[in-house]
Amino acid sequence: MQIAVIGGGVIGLTTAYALVRQGHQVELVEKRDQVAMETSFANGGQLSYRYVSPLADAGVPMQALGWMLRGNDAPLRFRPKISRQQWRWCLRFLLACRRSTNRRNAQHLLRLALHSQQVLRSWREEDGLSDFGWRANGKLVIYRNRTSFEKSAAGLDTSAGQLVLNGPRCIEIEPALLPLSGELHGGIYSPGDEVADCLLFCRRLLERLERSPNFRLHCGWEVGALHKENGRIRSLNVGGKRLELDHLVIAAGTASVALLRPLGIELPIYPLKGYSLTLPLSSHIGIPETNVTDYDNKVVYARLGDQLRVAAMVDIGGWDASLDQGRIAMLQRLASETFPAAGDYRTAAQWAGLRPATPKGTPLLGATAIDNLWLNVGHGSLGFTLACGSADLLCDLIGDRRPAVALDGLTLAS
Repeated sequence: MQIAVIGGGVIGLTTAYALVRQGHQVELVEKRDQVAMETSFANGGQLSYRYVSPLADAGVPMQALGWMLRGNDAPLRFRPKISRQQWRWCLRFLLACRRSTNRRNAQHLLRLALHSQQVLRSWREEDGLSDFGWRANGKLVIYRNRTSFEKSAAGLDTSAGQLVLNGPRCIEIEPALLPLSGELHGGIYSPGDEVADCLLFCRRLLERLERSPNFRLHCGWEVGALHKENGRIRSLNVGGKRLELDHLVIAAGTASVALLRPLGIELPIYPLKGYSLTLPLSSHIGIPETNVTDYDNKVVYARLGDQLRVAAMVDIGGWDASLDQGRIAMLQRLASETFPAAGDYRTAAQWAGLRPATPKGTPLLGATAIDNLWLNVGHGSLGFTLACGSADLLCDLIGDRRPAVALDGLTLAS
């Protein structure tokens, strides 16, 4: 079939790759001059398959009120706008801040994440996909606050293979945490989690795709009108050309909202702005080999080859992806206090990006009210983790095959 995919980030590229593997002809459309230049460019790097709890949870609204008084030091910062879309998203988020809702959505995410891990494994082993910094190094979530540690430990689903550790055991697993020994109350360890460089992964996918006669890339072009006829999308305008298609997949992150609004489809997606630092390493002394998440500060650390990626924070405040130097300074300070031997974080490359998030924290996969229009959007901070599984499931749906895992809680209708 002739299938167009809009969006050249990790979601769009994995979707194109899965479809080409099944023999379909794919036209990938990306508005930037290169692929993976937005949210996929410098994300946290962690493939966090087992630690997938959504942001919306009991107690978060009260925490957020306290964070609002902290300014740039707050893990979550809310900047109200005169925006019906922002306030409607926030209301839905508040409604999802219940423990029962959080656990239900976490199970949906876990199901998809574990499938995604299997799909990436098959691509690495069967297709020889490599050279993107992949390692199976595990993930350790550390807790500096006893209350948050006990709460997380009490709600842990041990069937996912996670382990509850005390402070000394955390340091045994990750010796680089030794300077924090007096602050750690414990941790949760996921030995099966992984790490990789999302940008390199996207480039390796594109290299494979460009070897196929069934693939064409259209970079640097905005998508024009989507031509709908008799309940189906028949074609789209790209750079003054009309692309005929059998199916259309929307995988354009936050841009998907404006793209689908003219068709009467309102996506419950709002951008959550995040920040990262990428620090070149001169040595590996005092550098974490395990993926580390500082739960109370909401900061993640991942070694990507000869670099340390530090990513953090959520800004709910609009569609501007520009750098906020106050937030960057806060991230530099936290990183230098946690892993001081890594280097001078003031010299690290700085980045900010807009994560396309739903209020419940679960992505939107599959069908829409338009017969041949499909969604692969709304993955929030778990885009890299969920990308391969989401692409595989969508490929099954388009090919009229039964998906490998249930889509309960993962569709626009859910």
